[in-house]
Amino acid sequence: SDAICNLVICNDSSLRSQPIIFNPDFFVEKLRHEKPEVFTELVVSNITRLIDLPGAELAQLMGEEDPKLPGANSTASGFFRSLMSLKRKEKGVVFGSPLTEEGIAQVSQLIEYLHKNLRAEGLFRVPGNSIRQQMLKDALNSGTDIDLDSGEFHSNDVATLLKMFLGELPEPLLTHKHFHAHLKIADLTLFDEKGNKTSTPDKERQIEALQLLFLILPAPNRSLLKLLLDLLYQTAKKQDKNKMSAHNLALMFAPHILWPRNVTANDLQENITKLNNGVTFMIKHSQKLFKAPAYIRECARLHYLGSRAHTSKDDLDLLTSPGSKELQPLKSQKRGRLDSCHQEETQQRTEAALRELFRHVHNMPDSAKKKKLIRQFNKHPSALTPGSEAATPPAPRRTRSRSFSGLIKRKVLGTPVIVERKSRDTTPEPKRASKENIHLLQKCGSPAHMSQAKLKSLEGRKE
Repeated sequence: SDAICNLVICNDSSLRSQPIIFNPDFFVEKLRHEKPEVFTELVVSNITRLIDLPGAELAQLMGEEDPKLPGANSTASGFFRSLMSLKRKEKGVVFGSPLTEEGIAQVSQLIEYLHKNLRAEGLFRVPGNSIRQQMLKDALNSGTDIDLDSGEFHSNDVATLLKMFLGELPEPLLTHKHFHAHLKIADLTLFDEKGNKTSTPDKERQIEALQLLFLILPAPNRSLLKLLLDLLYQTAKKQDKNKMSAHNLALMFAPHILWPRNVTANDLQENITKLNNGVTFMIKHSQKLFKAPAYIRECARLHYLGSRAHTSKDDLDLLTSPGSKELQPLKSQKRGRLDSCHQEETQQRTEAALRELFRHVHNMPDSAKKKKLIRQFNKHPSALTPGSEAATPPAPRRTRSRSFSGLIKRKVLGTPVIVERKSRDTTPEPKRASKENIHLLQKCGSPAHMSQAKLKSLEGRKE
């Protein structure tokens, strides 16, 4: 595969040694940026195929209505809710502000540092030093460069600050619009042979639904979510050192990335188990969730290329490409124009060759051969004279004389013999049949009693 990837024509010598990165989601990203409405409709139509979303929840997912979240109409004001609202009033450049690329760039420093220190026991559970965390928070908000490897900060300080950043976002990382969809994904279970629903989770459908749901996340949210879930996946792989399993990490991060803002555990009630299990599932399968399903890739590719390829997904047959139907008449029109141009060119070459041949024959000395060739030319209306570009009119055909064989054919077939008067006929008179031929004709009898074999024998004798 490396040898094939290196077969690239490139004029820049410094780039020839660079590896080629093939992005299978290229057309998916292209469709997302160039035609977001078409992309969203394509993805949401497949989400509704997997999970049942009533009209109100579907409108919330599409952003047509404000999401109705648990605890939104509650008059209770707990300490947790008031504390979180007070924290969000103090907005900084990074902390407490809506998610931006600049904020992701600052927070990515924390994620890179934690990747190097995954063996710390109780990572994300043990709180760090509050003074060091405040210093680090001010440095990130001011945009100054931070040397986390200097030893001034502990891994628990950085891990706690990362959770603080996620908790102070105006809305969870997975957004309020997607809240009800994630609850429905947690309910996707397998069916038995009789079609009854079981309690066993349908992991394949859950992965597919999350892949689709992540595709319509805002770009900054999707970028940070990918970085975060990859960090938590690597942390869970070293749980023998840090004592943090995927479920333990989900308990730490579910309130920050999935729970609606300003709600408590009492507001969620029975849904809290679904949400925690959903985050656990995301951590365990994080390496599969950020790839577009094969049929979405194929449909996006067909949208731009307009050529159908074989695929194993049955749903692809239900998705029609807007550009593929328009491409077929264009191809047929182009092919028709090429064929007509080819025919005109061939006809022009033929006429030029005939003119050249006629000039050659015309310049030949008078002979029987020349007369014969000229007669052949006169049979073709397309033959042109040497001095003109118009076709030579065909020579008047001579009226054939009425032969004895023609007379016999007309007698056999029952065609009446037309006798033309001398005043109207300009051709020579037909040859009169000899007495011998008339005697043979009378001997044969009527045309009804003459066979085809006798007719042939008579013609042969005449010849």
